[in-house]
Amino acid sequence: MSVKFINCGATIVSVILPDKYVKEYMENLRRDFHHNDTSYIGSIVGRVANRIAGAQFTLNGLHYKLVPNEGKNMLHGGLVGFSDVVWKVKMYKKDGYAPSIVFAYHSYDGEEGFPGALEVTVSYTLHPGNRLIIVKMKAKALNKATPVNLVQHTQLIPTGEIATVKGTPYDFLKPHIVGSRINKLTKGYDINYVIDGVPGKLKKTAMAKDNKSGRVMELFTNQPGVQFIQLSS
Repeated sequence: MSVKFINCGATIVSVILPDKYVKEYMENLRRDFHHNDTSYIGSIVGRVANRIAGAQFTLNGLHYKLVPNEGKNMLHGGLVGFSDVVWKVKMYKKDGYAPSIVFAYHSYDGEEGFPGALEVTVSYTLHPGNRLIIVKMKAKALNKATPVNLVQHTQLIPTGEIATVKGTPYDFLKPHIVGSRINKLTKGYDINYVIDGVPGKLKKTAMAKDNKSGRVMELFTNQPGVQFIQLSS
């Protein structure tokens, strides 16, 4: 397996991996890249991923107005979020055991309306045997309290309600073809699944398989939820 990146958005642009026939296959996650792209595919999204209603919030008794970019709301960090800025390559190890790359970004106090300066790093590591891309994201507030919710927006809106998926088109408790129930949904899949288990503990949360090529992707996370989006072809 090999993975290609660009430092704009610390973005994964392609993944090359063999299938069961030992043929190499490239998955182009980003066929093009331009400023303020609205798909966010493969990029690091922040300072706060997802939506902030009314592009404003109150923290420690102080009210902050942010830069709206989806009507009156802020989506994925604003007009120029972390997916649109140029990150520095802090470390790069191409060969040997567990090849890896680390990107770093300094978010200034007041960027897109958020309080406080923030130091952010994201590391990508290929697991030995080319079986897994390990992603680690860290953020450190330097001088003020600030909300942070980083997301790696690779794609191969919750209401706040925690509802059962059993018997609904969102039910993937047992494997089935993703598109087999999509006609029961008006806009396809765009949902946040709440993960069972103890928060903070790394665990397997999802698996996708392509029967034709034999490729299998497993997702592990220590977060309480995972967003599932099916893009239109």
